[in-house]
Amino acid sequence: MTAMIRLAQRLSALGGWIAVCAMVSALLLVLAEIFGRSLFHRTLYVTEEYSGYLMCVLTFCSLAYTLREKGHIRMVFLLRALSRAGRLRLNLVCHAVGFLFGIGFTAYCFAFFWDSVRSGSQSMQVSETYLAIPQFFMPLGALLLTFQFWGEILQDLLALRGAAEAESAVEDQDLGR
Repeated sequence: MTAMIRLAQRLSALGGWIAVCAMVSALLLVLAEIFGRSLFHRTLYVTEEYSGYLMCVLTFCSLAYTLREKGHIRMVFLLRALSRAGRLRLNLVCHAVGFLFGIGFTAYCFAFFWDSVRSGSQSMQVSETYLAIPQFFMPLGALLLTFQFWGEILQDLLALRGAAEAESAVEDQDLGR
C-alpha cells in the first residue's frame, strides 16, 4: 500500500515539474515576443496561441501536485466539528468521491483528445498546430489527479488502521500547509 502511495506522489511531482516547465516556457515565449517587438519590430505570431496551450498544460498537470500539497480550497467548518476519527472518515469519503470524479474526468478528457487525434484537427491560427499535441496534457493531468486521489484514499485507510506510516498524513490538515 505504501508503494502505491509513493508512486502516486511521484507521479504528482512529475505533473508539478511539467507544470513548471510549461510556466517557464510561456514566460520565455512572452519575453521573446516583447523583445522581438521592441528591438526588431517583428512578431512571433504564435505567442498568444502557444501561451494558451501552455496555460492549459500548466493547469491540468498541476492539479495532482496541488492535491498532494493540500493546496486546493477546502471547506473546513465540518472537519473542525468532528473528532479525529470522524475527520479521517470524512476525508476518506471526500477522496473517494474525488477519485470517482477523476475517473469520469479522465475519460471525458481522453475522449476530447482522441477525437482530435482521429479527426486530425488543426489550429485555425497561423501555426496550424495539430491540436492533439496540446490536448494530450488534459487527459494526462486528469489521470495524474485520479492517481493522487487513489493515493489519498490509501493514506486515509492506513490512518484509519492506525498504521505508523500514516501518522504524518493525519496531522491536522484542515488548511493544508
